[in-house]
Amino acid sequence: MTFKRQLQKEVKKRIVPLMLGVLLVSGCAQPVVSEDNGIQGEALSMDQLAQTDFNRTATIAMRDNFSSLYQLQEKLYKRNPHYWRAAGFTDVAQALQAGRDAIAQRQPPADLVGLQDIEILSVALDPAYSGDRIAAFIYGMADMILTAHNDKQRFYIKDVLSADHIYNAARNIEIAAWLLRSRKNSLGQPLLLTHQPGQASANLSFEREFGKIIGRLDLIANLLDENLRRVGIGYLQGLMLFSFLPVR
Repeated sequence: MTFKRQLQKEVKKRIVPLMLGVLLVSGCAQPVVSEDNGIQGEALSMDQLAQTDFNRTATIAMRDNFSSLYQLQEKLYKRNPHYWRAAGFTDVAQALQAGRDAIAQRQPPADLVGLQDIEILSVALDPAYSGDRIAAFIYGMADMILTAHNDKQRFYIKDVLSADHIYNAARNIEIAAWLLRSRKNSLGQPLLLTHQPGQASANLSFEREFGKIIGRLDLIANLLDENLRRVGIGYLQGLMLFSFLPVR
């Protein structure tokens, strides 16, 4: 038997059972959820075969970043209800769904068409802006994070990300959070309330969500450099642990 035929036989022997196993598991797999702290993974899917461990980490980090953005949007609308009412929505849920749809379709607020990522974020934090500041603020952050990740939310072996761009996105979130706390309108009032009426200080849940996003972005930026090193190390380890193909 030639080496080529032996290699093909070995590939079939190893890959076919693996593929069958993936199909079987993916049909009944459920997201991994921890009841104690809400940690949630993803159900097994076929596209994960084209993802490295780092790709999976980046994909889940993006999912969680957008979850944090939507939580921030909900908190802001609840503390500043005049924004969703002025926009013509019947309730907060409708405003939130419109915001998610806009992000999914990469459709900025109507009065900001032609702008993108940090441009929209800058306008949203301008005291002179008279539109839906919450919609613009959340969309601007989401668009900026997407841009830093090459306009993708799921990542595969072929994808190449820039550590510098993702690092800069983390710093932009820090700046946005600080401006949201510090800037005032012409009447000396906060641009957006981040606390319940009657409270003297900002609600710390906002700081936690901003902190989670910043932490995830910094982690991915750091792992990008580490991932390049691990590729080289993994190749050398593969040479040292090389397994000969069977001959019978």
